[in-house]
Amino acid sequence: MKKLLPVLFLFAGVHFASAQIYTAKAGSTSISFYSEAPLENIEAVSKVATIVMKPATGDIQARLAIMTFKFKNALMEEHFNENYMESDKYPDCKFIGKINEKLDLTKDGETKVTISGKMELHGVTRDVTMDGTVNKMGEELKLNSTFKVKVSDYNIKVPNMYVKNIAEVVDVTFASVLEPFKKK
Repeated sequence: MKKLLPVLFLFAGVHFASAQIYTAKAGSTSISFYSEAPLENIEAVSKVATIVMKPATGDIQARLAIMTFKFKNALMEEHFNENYMESDKYPDCKFIGKINEKLDLTKDGETKVTISGKMELHGVTRDVTMDGTVNKMGEELKLNSTFKVKVSDYNIKVPNMYVKNIAEVVDVTFASVLEPFKKK
């Protein structure tokens, strides 16, 4: 919750009381990536991310601590954090953007959306646009997206001896269940 509060306050500056804010339900977020390469496929998942969305405006923010990614073996995880992502120097991936389509929260159902914004990863900020869906089910919103990240776009260096082990483009899958934020 300590990490969530600063993100919530970013939304507070503009009409905080006039529109509902949604946050990721505890334990309901999964961000995974998959790298297909000739010698070895690499995949990891994180179930820890902070997501805040204001459906009335489409504003959305997300933060993920890079070190929360879990791999099938500890050595892979160590190489990822120390050699590629430099997690001590660049601890988080951040996204600040907007859902481009108007969401109708008066009825349940799925809406196909595009999400545009700025993603900061490994010290580099880039404009990104990704396809996704928002599925309203009762009070919950299920947010899903699949997109690609080009490793070189974020200055992630792959040592020459491992260049065949890491794909140039990594597939990322994002899924989260959001619920209305309730002040305690």
